[in-house]
Parts: sequence; C-alpha cells; structure tokens
Amino acid sequence: MKNNYSWVIALSIITATTIMACNSPAQKVENAKDKLSDAREELSQAQKDSVADYENFKMVSESRIAKNEELIQAYKQSMKDAKKEWKSSDQKIVDELEQKNINMRKKMEEYRNEGRDKWQDFKTEFNHDMDELGNAINDLTIKNTR
Repeated sequence: MKNNYSWVIALSIITATTIMACNSPAQKVENAKDKLSDAREELSQAQKDSVADYENFKMVSESRIAKNEELIQAYKQSMKDAKKEWKSSDQKIVDELEQKNINMRKKMEEYRNEGRDKWQDFKTEFNHDMDELGNAINDLTIKNTR
C-alpha cells in the first residue's frame, strides 16, 4: 500500500511540473509579439547602419574622386608647359583617366541598394577600381617629372 501511495505522489509531481511548464495560448501570443518586436527593432537598426555605411563610403569615395580630378587638372596644367611630343601621347592617356574618373563618379551615384552581399561586392570592386585609377594617375605624374 505504501508503494502505491509513493507511485501516485511521484506521478502527481511529474504531472504538475509538466502542466506548469506549458504556456497558455495567451502567453504564447505574448512571447511571439515580443519576438516580433525585437526582430523589427533589429531590422530597423540594421537599416540605419546600412544607410550610415553607404553615406560614409560615398563621402570617402567622393573625396578620392575629387583628389583624382585635382591631380588630373594639375597634370593638364603642367602639360601646357611641356614639349609637343609629350603632349600628344600624354593627352590621350589623360583623357582616358579623366573619363574613368567620371565613370567612377557615375557608378557611385547610380548604385542602388540590392542587399548586403551585393553591397560588399560593390564596395570591394569600387575600391579596387579606385586604387587602380589612383595608381595610374600617380604613375603618369611620376613619369612626367622624370
């Protein structure tokens, strides 16, 4: 008999624990609302961070493009004083570099956000192209000083 009571008591404790652990439908709805609210806040913050990243990148890129323009204009000015044989060959190169710089500005202005992965790809490619353009401009000015 003592064994039967122990068995009933143990079963009662297990049943009570199981019932207490279960959430009511109202609690489940409340938990889902909390999770949805948290997800919306995270999404909002991610969007703000993305916009800030884009604006910062655009500002830095515009600065680099403006610096390239200054170097090209300075080189054009120095070409006015150069010999004629330098002018004809360098003029074509300068025009190409100037057009590339203009295209980089257009590329930056025309970019539309298409997701985080594409943004990272765009930044990587854009920085690579800007580095190449900057190196080409620097190489041109170094060649001219020799």
